[in-house]
Amino acid sequence: MEFIDEAIEEYSRLFTDKPSDLLQSLDRETHARILQPRMLSGHLQGRYLSMLSKLISPQLIVEIGTYTGYSALCLAEGLKPTGKLITIDINEELESFTRSFFDRSEYAKQIDYRIADAQQELTSVEGPIDLVFIDADKRNYAKYFDLIISKMRPGGLILVDNVLWSGKIVDPKATDKSTNALRDFNQKCLEDPRVEKMLLPLRDGLYMLRVI
Repeated sequence: MEFIDEAIEEYSRLFTDKPSDLLQSLDRETHARILQPRMLSGHLQGRYLSMLSKLISPQLIVEIGTYTGYSALCLAEGLKPTGKLITIDINEELESFTRSFFDRSEYAKQIDYRIADAQQELTSVEGPIDLVFIDADKRNYAKYFDLIISKMRPGGLILVDNVLWSGKIVDPKATDKSTNALRDFNQKCLEDPRVEKMLLPLRDGLYMLRVI
């Protein structure tokens, strides 16, 4: 998953603000108790999400794919005092674990955590949306994009995780369905005139799309 030398990664972490005590606890507990802890955003990406959110100062954030809530808590740091973050995940097995950390957060009253099928739930979300973070099932990225693009405010950001897919995206031998779906999604975004785009090799690839 890492594309940068580990020594450079560690140096970058040393010169980046530390996450809160709650986020550090969530990181530890996720690695100790939850399957596939690599899905957690982690220190550098978490601080990056927080920084972008603070720069935008969003009124409404929508997150597709909650996992254990690390990225949601990072994004919530930039919310306006009256703002709201809607985070959607289909995995009800993680609900009690994740909700326990949301409840301990200073943003508890601003986080609307929904256990639901995102494709169905997004139809009921009303815009304008200021910031979106997509980090769910890769084969449906294009569908999520199509469901939210018309609800975005001009200048809003759509952030999409895992778009390099552990480097498989540039490996011609990788032809599994998820890799091919990500290739198609990346191409779709590149050709869409409604968004400005920049793909960052941060962690597992983060696609930044600014709505025009």
